[in-house]
Amino acid sequence: MTSHRLPRLPEQKSAAPSPARLEGFNSAPADEITRALLTCCRSLRWAHRLADHRPYPDLDALLAAGDEAAYDLTAADIAEALAGESLAPLPDSAYSAAHTALSAAHAAYESRFGHVFVICLDDFAPEEALDQVLAGIRGRLTSDPEEERVLTAEELRRLARGRLARLVRTFEEYSGSAESAQSTESTDSSDSDRPDSPYVPV
Repeated sequence: MTSHRLPRLPEQKSAAPSPARLEGFNSAPADEITRALLTCCRSLRWAHRLADHRPYPDLDALLAAGDEAAYDLTAADIAEALAGESLAPLPDSAYSAAHTALSAAHAAYESRFGHVFVICLDDFAPEEALDQVLAGIRGRLTSDPEEERVLTAEELRRLARGRLARLVRTFEEYSGSAESAQSTESTDSSDSDRPDSPYVPV
């Protein structure tokens, strides 16, 4: 995931399919899951709403809930979420002129709208990111403030959706690893009680 004005979170790439069931996500302590959700969208209202409505039967249900919560964000919620977004570094391959052009475009955007520029790049390859960001800023500079507010809210929703899918995958992978380790420990302990176990001292 590469987004300009994003926290340094899971990279903006198309997420691999997550497990259908969400044991790790559903069972995590409320404070832990809230902190994790805030890495997807920096609105406390959005994070608390998703955390409070657990358990979710599957990833699709969670993503739908995330979308619904994003659509319900107020202007104050959106401002809070935007305040948590930060400028991600450009790729090392980006040339100095690109840095200059991007800095100027961001400055012009923030001067016009009073908040950071956000864009979801999940559907683009990393090498396309810079061009897409520059084109996005320049195109949206012509928007009126109300139109841009709607576009910004939609980009935040898309960013949150992609981050949420990746977050769930992380929780489930961690949960699966923990269960596997626990199962191994249990098997080892059980084996040691059997006379024919290779782990019984001789």
